[in-house]
Formats: sequence, structure tokens, C-alpha cells
Amino acid sequence: MSANPLSNDKAPLRSRLLARRRALTSAERATAAEALAERAGQLAAPDSTVAAYVSVGAEPGTGPLLDALLARRVRVLLPVLLPDNDLDWAEYRGVEGLAAAARGLLEPTGERLGPAAVCAAGLVLLPGLAVDRRGIRLGRGGGSYDRVLARLTAAGARPYLATLLYDPELLDEVPAEPHDLPVDAAVTPSGVTRFGR
Repeated sequence: MSANPLSNDKAPLRSRLLARRRALTSAERATAAEALAERAGQLAAPDSTVAAYVSVGAEPGTGPLLDALLARRVRVLLPVLLPDNDLDWAEYRGVEGLAAAARGLLEPTGERLGPAAVCAAGLVLLPGLAVDRRGIRLGRGGGSYDRVLARLTAAGARPYLATLLYDPELLDEVPAEPHDLPVDAAVTPSGVTRFGR
């Protein structure tokens, strides 16, 4: 039996959230991506390091955000998926420096910096399907970002953690397990919701 009965509810909730994302029009997604670029961009200081990601499919779009960060002289680290689902990191140099990879991902083609490179980031932008009012994030279930969060904790790193979402994905409660760590903020097209830790 799982430690928390709510953990059994993750799969159906993920399915509902993914279906809602797929129902969005391309125009709705593009509008949301522009708003997210403005909102999330305000969390990054010029000349800082941000760990981000390249959105795929119906995820909240990160393209405008990544380019806005580069324009502000922010060093942007993007993940490279390893065979064991852990993440390596490389610098984002622009869309021309991205290449197709496994699972429909786009990854940077530059030098691999190692899984610990994320510890240099002052802001870590995490993908997710939902965040609740406690700051608990519901991911896709692959565990890659659970490893990132554990690595940050083990290193004593305390970057600001934010998840990019569509507005309806900020929920009252998501199923949680003991290893789930809260984020500092949820960023939606409407604004930034901060959680106290």
C-alpha cells in the first residue's frame, strides 16, 4: 500500500490535465507562451543562471521565454535526457543550437556540463502538469525532476523553484507522496503565485 492514498489518484489526474492541454488551440498556446515569457522572465536577474527546458507538444510554451532570457544576458541551462532518465545540462545558445532527441524532445547540442551543473542556477524552471496551494508539483511521472530536486537538496543549493503552467492547472490539492518537494512559485499566464516554505 502506498504511503499516501492520494498517490493512487495521480494517473487519472494526469490524464485529465493532458487532455485539457491537447484541447487548447495553437492560438491559445501562443498567447499563453508570450504571457509566460513576461511573467517568468521577471524572476530572473540579468547575468544570472537559469535552468529551464524546451517545451514540447501542448506544454506551456517556453520558446519566447528562452529567447527573452538570452536577450537579458541570462545564462540558460537546458536539460539533456540521459538513458536512466536523469538529466545532464548544456547551455542554450539559441534555437539553431537545438536538435531533435528521444521522446520528441529538443535538446541543446553544445558541451555537456554534467548533472550537477543545475546546482549553479539561481532559478530553476520545472515542467509540471499542476501545482497545488501548498506548492506541491505534479509532474509527468518520469522522475527526472525528482532527481534534480534531490540533487539540489544534497548539494545544499537553494535556487528559486518555479513551475510553468496554464491558469486552470493551479489546483487546491494534488496527490502527494513523502518524497515530493514543494516549489516556490507557480507561473501562469495570469501571474506568479508564490508559496511560503
